[in-house]
Amino acid sequence: MSIQEYQDAPDFLRDFLFYLLTIKGRSPKTVEAYYIDLRMFFRFLLQYKHMAPADQPIHEISIDSISLDFVKNITLSDAYAFLNYTLTEADNNAKTRARKVSSLRSFFRYMTAKSHLLEKNPVQELEVPSVKKSLPRYLTLEESLELLSSVEVKDFESARDYCMITLFLNCGMRLSELVSINLSDMKEETLTITGKGNKERVVYLNDACRAAIKTYLAVRPVDGVKDKDALFLSSRKSRISGRRVEQIVEKALQSAGLSAKGYSPHKLRHTAATLMYQHGGVDIRALKEVLGHENIATTEIYTHVSSAQVENAIKSSPLSQVKKDTKKAPQGA
Repeated sequence: MSIQEYQDAPDFLRDFLFYLLTIKGRSPKTVEAYYIDLRMFFRFLLQYKHMAPADQPIHEISIDSISLDFVKNITLSDAYAFLNYTLTEADNNAKTRARKVSSLRSFFRYMTAKSHLLEKNPVQELEVPSVKKSLPRYLTLEESLELLSSVEVKDFESARDYCMITLFLNCGMRLSELVSINLSDMKEETLTITGKGNKERVVYLNDACRAAIKTYLAVRPVDGVKDKDALFLSSRKSRISGRRVEQIVEKALQSAGLSAKGYSPHKLRHTAATLMYQHGGVDIRALKEVLGHENIATTEIYTHVSSAQVENAIKSSPLSQVKKDTKKAPQGA
């Protein structure tokens, strides 16, 4: 969805989306997520304030009638009412509601501090719903080796699939980063990828990656290719889509007997980070650069320890062998 397609967005909302895209460098997909959150917020308010029929499906409500005066009258209570709606009616989980709070806070911060269309930020005190933190799912070293061995390289498509999985497991790149790789991005031992916020970073290729890429390029089609600079091609000789990569990973996981564990391309990114940290002894600051994180706090979720490491840590205590001799109490005492 392009900015031009936000036809029902008021001018000030469209300006905010332009700001995110051009000044903040957010990706079109991220900007669309902001738009969807804010559109839902305004649709809810129109119905909540009886400016839209109560029986009208909320997804059919247009927001092109939202005026600046309407926005100026929005209160913190309105925001809490919206969050209550997302919980009780829309059945959004805490993570989704937290994202919506982030969208609201970003929008109203822009309206007060950047465009100066509002004097007061109504959601300045809006709290983010607490999100239960869980350890990222990942494959063990043995499972990763099983996944790689399950792909038998015998033609263009299998060589491509093996190469993509190898890059996921060794480089920890995102799905969007992998599908956007161009031949012109590659050098002998490195490749340049574009991550979140259109930020470029250099990825160093180890022996396994270079060997997999070399094997794939030897059978990659040349004639009739629609996107000649795309590294990874579909069977139709166009740039492979993210959805197709997801299907390929799902099939490989199934062949390796791992499909029931709910893994995905992003879980392979978790796996790469975990294996580098647990088995490669990679420093967390270096891992931050490998993964393309802005904040090291994001990287810290990958520094979880395995159950075996926890067990060994307990066993390594200098007091682990201290035992109390239990003497039998004398009878009749």
